[in-house]
Amino acid sequence: MTIRSLRLAASACLLITGVFVLPGCELVGGAIDNYKRDSTHEVKGEYRGLEEKSFAVVVAVDRSIQAEHPGLVDFLTAKMTERLSAQGNVPRAGGFVPADQVLKYLYNNPSWPTRPMADLAKALGGVQRLVYVEIVEYRLHEPGNAYEWDGVASGRVSVIESDSPIPDDYAFDRTVAVKFPDKSGIGRDQIDRSTATSALAGRFIDRATWLMYDHQEPYYPEY
Repeated sequence: MTIRSLRLAASACLLITGVFVLPGCELVGGAIDNYKRDSTHEVKGEYRGLEEKSFAVVVAVDRSIQAEHPGLVDFLTAKMTERLSAQGNVPRAGGFVPADQVLKYLYNNPSWPTRPMADLAKALGGVQRLVYVEIVEYRLHEPGNAYEWDGVASGRVSVIESDSPIPDDYAFDRTVAVKFPDKSGIGRDQIDRSTATSALAGRFIDRATWLMYDHQEPYYPEY
């Protein structure tokens, strides 16, 4: 039975019973809840400006975070570019700058953060959209407690439209924050560091990229 048919049955119960709840209707409500726990639904992307536009993904991370997680910039840049470059195995029509090319330019031009965003878009092949991700917090545990995982990743996901009349202004800007794990008391003997950081980064990548395309999410998401 689909969620649509379950909803129709629930609506029929309401029409028949009014303010009273029949036993059969309770079963229908429970069936809907059980269905949702194991199913997904479509969520529309908030920003649709990447469609048929060329783009590049740039990730900025504070030096203190990079010192603790030296591979974070490369990992986020690669995975977000990969995710946004093709949906349903169909490459975006506008094209994109591969992550390795973006990273090469940024590492060879360490003063890039001081440049206007529109100039950076031009330097990266004149892309029409620059997806700018600024990580403001990324930690795997509370300071002083390295034995228990309590990860947090947060930052801003912004887009500039270099072909707009105001190319240096953000056309889209959202804050993203995720945690891992979902409960306290999980230590290194249960999850190793590699698994913890991969899970935390993966959750951030999901939430950051989902903003820009239609996708499936659980009815009761963990993050």
